[in-house]
Amino acid sequence: MSFEGEQIWDLVGRIGGQLRIAGSAVIGWDMGAVLAVAQALGVNPRAVAEFLPGIEAVMVRKLNERLGSGEDG
Repeated sequence: MSFEGEQIWDLVGRIGGQLRIAGSAVIGWDMGAVLAVAQALGVNPRAVAEFLPGIEAVMVRKLNERLGSGEDG
């Protein structure tokens, strides 16, 4: 894994509370807050823009599957 990749995984672990929710569905991360955290941590903004959307899509799909099935965390 690259240095930037490691930074992104660290960032993902820190932004769990920065969710956007509509009704009972997760629609994504609050990217304004995510970018502020990334900047504070010194994460390359290009790496954030490159990697995070794909990770966000998987996170949204998996969380909504859990919410739809009634699974706990």
